[in-house]
Amino acid sequence: MKRLAVTAAAVVALASAPMAQRGTPSKPLEIYVVDTEGGKAALWVAPSGQSLLIDSGNPGNRDLDRIMAAIKDAGVKQIDFLISTHYHIDHIGGLLELAKQIPIAHFIDHGPNVEEREQAQGFQAAYAELYGKAKHTVAKPGDKIPIAGLDWRIVTSAGQALKAPLPGGGKPNPACAGVAPKDASPTDDNGQSVGSVITFGQFRAIDLGDLLWNKENELMCPNNPVGTVDAFFVTHHGLDASNSPALVRGVQARVAIMQNGTRKGAGVEAMKTMRSSPGLEDIWQLHWSYNAGIELNSPGVFIANIDDPATIAGVLSAPARGGGPGGPPAGGPPAAGATGPPPAANAPQAPGGGTPGGAGAPGGGGRGAAAAAAAHTPAYWIRMSVQPDGTFTVTNSRNGFSKTYVKRK
Repeated sequence: MKRLAVTAAAVVALASAPMAQRGTPSKPLEIYVVDTEGGKAALWVAPSGQSLLIDSGNPGNRDLDRIMAAIKDAGVKQIDFLISTHYHIDHIGGLLELAKQIPIAHFIDHGPNVEEREQAQGFQAAYAELYGKAKHTVAKPGDKIPIAGLDWRIVTSAGQALKAPLPGGGKPNPACAGVAPKDASPTDDNGQSVGSVITFGQFRAIDLGDLLWNKENELMCPNNPVGTVDAFFVTHHGLDASNSPALVRGVQARVAIMQNGTRKGAGVEAMKTMRSSPGLEDIWQLHWSYNAGIELNSPGVFIANIDDPATIAGVLSAPARGGGPGGPPAGGPPAAGATGPPPAANAPQAPGGGTPGGAGAPGGGGRGAAAAAAAHTPAYWIRMSVQPDGTFTVTNSRNGFSKTYVKRK
């Protein structure tokens, strides 16, 4: 009888174990895409609790406060890795002040700046002093960032591209056919961008910073070393100087996440390329774009920050002044009277207080020379929650709209 009781107990324990596992779902990968008004800052938080921030936005309290709001919402106490994709001010402008707000354990970049003049004067010296007190890595294609539970691979850095294919990559890329090179300066630091391919279970994403068109082609042609992805973090804010069909159609993303501004990025050519990409379901935008206009912007539920309808109508119906439909030149100030959207009930908000990076602070358009966009409050982020089976949910914090993408079989 005693042996029977022990055996029965063991059977019960074995039968209940899978139920317990099913009742405790795995922690998701969380991604916060912060509104830096056409700059870049994206916080990745792995199920292990480790965190990685890609870029730190523009100088000043505006972007710093918004990044810190995402960090607080995620419960992050330390940034374990900070990738600075390149040294334009809309990508590194907030780094030095951010380091005063939260510990940063490991700094990653592409090495020396290839541009003769710094956009943020004195940054390199201050940055070297900062990373000298922590860990520092000059990234190379093929490097792996050690985040538990993620396979984080560097695929571009310092103008070089990955040669050995990743799992699922290596096949000829038919999207390279007919893609011509574009004129680009060899001393444009955009082309040095640190680019990453991230795998979490069955989910894959690509983020190439502000990598330029020709460098995208060098990565993706004639063979595609990356394979396909679920999420494409749109290169270079959606500018036409990047987003080659060889990349966009080669990776065949299901969703695109675009870190654009109202008048920066979302170029007509780039938007058309994305919308013609095989398998693309949606483009999520940080801002409604006056460059993309009525025809190419996504429906409002997919856009985190939108000017009020009267402002949009006024700009689109005004006489053209050379910078997109009815508006001032790209990178110029927003239309008079532009305001942020009213807060959505129960939607998380990032504070937009403070000022941008001072009068005339660059905002990173093209080579970072455009004026920083004016602050608006409240500012909203786009958030992704990813399960290891490849299912992921994207949420617009402005209106609470979310869409779940079930892993394709």
